[in-house]
Amino acid sequence: MPHRALSQKRPYLVLSVLAALAYFYLQATNLPGLYLIPIKGSAVAFLALYAWMRHGSRDARMLTAALVFASLGDMAIELDLIAGAVGFVGFHIIALLMFLRHKREALEGRDSVMFIALLLGTPFVAYLLPYDPDMKPLVALYALPLGAMAAGAWASDFPQMRVAAGAILFVISDWLIFAEMGPLSGSPIPQYLVWPIYYLGIFLITIGVITTLRKRDPELRVVKGGAD
Repeated sequence: MPHRALSQKRPYLVLSVLAALAYFYLQATNLPGLYLIPIKGSAVAFLALYAWMRHGSRDARMLTAALVFASLGDMAIELDLIAGAVGFVGFHIIALLMFLRHKREALEGRDSVMFIALLLGTPFVAYLLPYDPDMKPLVALYALPLGAMAAGAWASDFPQMRVAAGAILFVISDWLIFAEMGPLSGSPIPQYLVWPIYYLGIFLITIGVITTLRKRDPELRVVKGGAD
C-alpha cells in the first residue's frame, strides 16, 4: 500500500511551512502589517496543532503549550517588544521543564562545555549586543531562560542534531534581534535572517521531540481524530 502524501498524513505541518513561507515573502509586499500578524502567528500555531495531534503524552502536551506561547509571542512582538518577550519566556520555561524530564545521566567533555556555553554564554552575548545601556540588562534578563532552554535541550536525551540544533538556532535568531539594537543597526541582515532561522529552529525542536516520543511510546502516538 503506497504511503499517503505528506499533506494527508501531516496537514498541520504542511500548513505551518506554508504560513512561514507566506509571512517571509509577504513582508516585502505592501500588505498592511496588521494582516501579516495572524499569518505569522499561524506558522507556529500549526506546529502546536501538529504536536497535539501526533502524540498523546504529557511531554507532547507540554510542547504544545510551549508552542502556543511562542505563537502568541510571534504576534505580540509586532505590537510591543516586551509583550512579545513575555510570550517567548513562556515558551522557554515550558520547553525547559519538558527537557528536564528527559535529561541524560551525565554530561562529559564536549557536551559539558557546550552546556555551560549555552547556559552562560547566551545571556552574556545578549548583554554585549545592544548599544543602549538601558537595554543591556533587559535583554540579558530575557536571555537567561533562553540560554537555560537551549542548555536543557543540549543536555536532554532528544536527538541533538534536531532538538538541540533547533534550540541553538532559536538563540542565534534572538542574538540577531539584539544585534539590530547595536552592531547590525540599519543592516538588512536581521530583516532577512531572523524569521527563517527562528522558524527552522522551532520546527526542528517540534519534529525532533514528537518523532522521538512516537518511537518511545507508540501506543500514545495517535490522538483520537488525528491522522497517522
